[in-house]
Amino acid sequence: MKQWMRPGRLALTVAGLGVAALVVKAVWFSPPPPPQVTSAAVERGDLEVSVLATGTINAFKLVSVGARATGEVKRLAVALGDKVKEGQLIAEIDALTQQNELRDAEASLRSAEALLTARRATLAQADLAAKRQRELASGDAGARADLETAEATLNTARADVESQQAIVAQARIKVDTARLNLGYAKVLAPMDGTVVAIVTEQGQTVNAAQTAPTIIKLARLDTMTIKARISEADVPRVKAGMPVHFSLLGDPDRRIEATLRAVEPGDTTLADATTATGSSTSGSSAAASAIYYNGIFDVPNPDGTLRINMTAQATIVLAQAKATLSIPVAALGAREGKSDRYKVRVVGAEGRLEDRQVRIGLNNRVRAQVLEGLKEGEKVVTAEAAPLGAGAGASGEEHHPPPGR
Repeated sequence: MKQWMRPGRLALTVAGLGVAALVVKAVWFSPPPPPQVTSAAVERGDLEVSVLATGTINAFKLVSVGARATGEVKRLAVALGDKVKEGQLIAEIDALTQQNELRDAEASLRSAEALLTARRATLAQADLAAKRQRELASGDAGARADLETAEATLNTARADVESQQAIVAQARIKVDTARLNLGYAKVLAPMDGTVVAIVTEQGQTVNAAQTAPTIIKLARLDTMTIKARISEADVPRVKAGMPVHFSLLGDPDRRIEATLRAVEPGDTTLADATTATGSSTSGSSAAASAIYYNGIFDVPNPDGTLRINMTAQATIVLAQAKATLSIPVAALGAREGKSDRYKVRVVGAEGRLEDRQVRIGLNNRVRAQVLEGLKEGEKVVTAEAAPLGAGAGASGEEHHPPPGR
């Protein structure tokens, strides 16, 4: 009986040792689970590097149409929103004073012309008298004194005619000026445009003694000009001729294309930096605030959608690539010196990770253009969970954020 139990105990012992070996193997010698990573596919699409700017929409040309005559506005011939042509009547001002001034100037001119006629008649009489005295003197029939008197009278008559001619010329100038002032009583449109503001209403009295009072504001709205504020940090990269697109606050899904016409050489505070006395008193306060420069571009407005003082969310395109491969910037690892090559981790077959070197082109800090090293559809690691229990830097690998290009 004892001999039969010994082999059984031996079998049980062996079985127990086998189970223990399997447990030990499962706990201590099983391969680690695949790493938990977040990945993104290599995609093909358009990529651009740009500068954002906020701008204000203005009319391509805005003119304050003023009155150069003083008096009551008897008639206002336009209404807000009217489209007018160059030379069209805008307003009429009571012109009684100007009419009286013209009548007075014309009367003075007629008086001066009449006196000139009299002076010329006197000159003709003096000329005849001088001729008679010359004939008498040539025949020794007249006195020398009489000839000298006749010559002096002739010269005086000539001077009187010349003086009166100058007076007539002055009178004609006064008539022209009075006629011009009378014309100022009719305010005409200086250009084609749309009435965007009425400053002076019918019945008001305007005084043009010092400055021309504004009657209306006239604007060309078929083309609009946008001034976009570009920050001091971005303006060195912005050049005239770069493509621009913008959207409106009320229609953010509509993208309007344009081309940058110019960048103003002075910052947006330059006009306010000098006081009326010519001293730059606010320069120190301007220096303490952010500095912006206006980028200017024009856009057609045939349907009148764009209006004065609307806000434009503008994007100035510094560089762009069409239908190019790109990956998220978060996938970029260490950079190789100052070159355009970076290390990325690629998710291979069966979830295995492999390190790969890629060449990067444009980088807008969101996505980076892939020039070499990856194919469309491959997946790159954008984030990797640290192993349980591993401390910071346990992998021995240092990841650097990619610098902007």
